[in-house]
Amino acid sequence: MTTAIELAGLGRAYGERAALDGVSLSLPAGSTLVVFGPNGAGKSTLLRILATLLRPTTGTVRVLDGELPREAWKVRGRIGLLGHDPLLYRELSARENLRYHARLHAVDPARVDELLDAVGLGARADDPISTYSRGMVQRAAAARAVLHDPELLLLDEPRANLDPAAAAALEPLLTGTPERPRTRVVTSHDPAGGLAEADVALGLRAGRPVLLAPAAGVTVDQIGALYR
Repeated sequence: MTTAIELAGLGRAYGERAALDGVSLSLPAGSTLVVFGPNGAGKSTLLRILATLLRPTTGTVRVLDGELPREAWKVRGRIGLLGHDPLLYRELSARENLRYHARLHAVDPARVDELLDAVGLGARADDPISTYSRGMVQRAAAARAVLHDPELLLLDEPRANLDPAAAAALEPLLTGTPERPRTRVVTSHDPAGGLAEADVALGLRAGRPVLLAPAAGVTVDQIGALYR
């Protein structure tokens, strides 16, 4: 089975503070890694490194068979990121934002309208992002993240600001199909929900891995202990 992510002794420091320290793991293609931990544990920093937006301080990082940061150019266009920053221009409409990203990735413009309909924004596609609610912005950002059908999807609390119906509408876009599941790294504060979608669970505390195991063998209580 192809390995999508390989980390060995990954560390990232901000001055004297270690945001990540000694993270090592291997994630097969088509699998979902869910990362748990309290605020400040290093979850978002890990995603930013995998997305080629941050350089590691120590250790080695291989993503989609490219060594980061040296070969970031090889993999950047094959990654989709849904983070706390929606990466959308507020003065542009959802359709204009997605068409801009479609040009960047040489994606058929017809996919823009398909995705906007899929996330329930077809009727508001021409309204500026600045007029959207937080949940609508999240849906537009999700459509942007999957627009180019990335090989690796990085999701930082992807269901934040979404009601149950909106979360359900996004699910097939973010997970893929049984025949072609997406390779994903997901951060979560929901022990039960996160474990239900995970193949591998990673628990971080103060940047250090304190739990790494197949999700089937991890309990909700073990995840809950990370937050105590």
